[in-house]
Formats: sequence, C-alpha cells, structure tokens
Amino acid sequence: AATANAIIVGDPQSEETVLGPIANEPQFKRVQTMIEAGLNEGAKLVCGGPGRVPGYERGFYTQPTVFSEVDSAMRIAQEEIFGPVLCIIAYETIDEAVAIANDTVYGLGAHVQSQNLELARAVASRIRAGQVHLNYPAWNPMAPFGGYKRSGNGREYGVYGFEEYLETKAIIGFGESPDSSITSGE
Repeated sequence: AATANAIIVGDPQSEETVLGPIANEPQFKRVQTMIEAGLNEGAKLVCGGPGRVPGYERGFYTQPTVFSEVDSAMRIAQEEIFGPVLCIIAYETIDEAVAIANDTVYGLGAHVQSQNLELARAVASRIRAGQVHLNYPAWNPMAPFGGYKRSGNGREYGVYGFEEYLETKAIIGFGESPDSSITSGE
C-alpha cells in the first residue's frame, strides 16, 4: 500500500509525475466500473479506490488502486482493466500460480519475480501470455509485444511488429500461358 500511495499522480508534463490521467472518458469509466466490481465482489481494498484523485476533479485521473483477497473468478481477475489497478491473488505452489495466471481468456502480459532466474524462466515458459517480464527489466523495443488468446491486435515492436505493416503476396506459376490470347495486359 505504501508503494502505491507514494505514486505521484499529476500533470504528465511535470517531471515528478509518475502517473498521468487515463486517456479518455470511456476508459476512465471502465476503470471506475472495474474498481466498483472489485468492491462489490468482496475483494479487500488495500489502497486507492473509486473516484478521481483528490485535487484533480478535471481530467481522468484515477487513484492507484490495490486489491487483495482477490479470487481468480472475480471480474477484476478475469478482465483486462487497462488502468492503475493491481489485483493480488494468493497461491501456495508454483503450479497453482501458473494455473491462476492462465485461468483467463486474456493473455497480454505477465510478470514473474524471483531471485532464482532459472526458476523464473521455467515459470514464464508455462504462462500463456504474449510477453512475460522477469524481475522488472528495462523496456526493449526489439522484443515483440502482443497478446495470446483474446488479447492484443497482432504484434508490435521488433521484427514481428514490422511485419504487421507488410503485405505478403505469392505469385505462383512459370512458363507461357496455355491460352496464347492471354498477354501481358495489351
């Protein structure tokens, strides 16, 4: 809670700001709806919550929100929120953690934190997400980004992202046309 509460929300032009506003009103309303859903379904609100950030009544500023005691069947665990909302789901074994991570129709991104890098890589390989971060790496524009399952719209960044903007064409055949009246467009 202390870390989330320490996040500086404000004007994106300010160098001190860590979190600016949500991009638009429909997304702001969606994030607020998801926060309300978490409360209504019984998740424990650790910090943040619904509504605008105090002092920012204009704009779509949302409080960084953390929920604990989240069940994987809750809406906030099953849907992509795309806002500053963290849902903590407890687990006892690595197999259970992987099952929880994969128990959704979405798979945009995931994160694995561990002092044992070999274990982190093994867990990451089992998670059905388009990008899995290990131990908070720096952003890499050469790494492809895009989701599995119902997440994403193809790939961005890296070679795969570049290929999204190309059209592939196959021209198949060789030799003369069997019909000599077919010419090269004359």
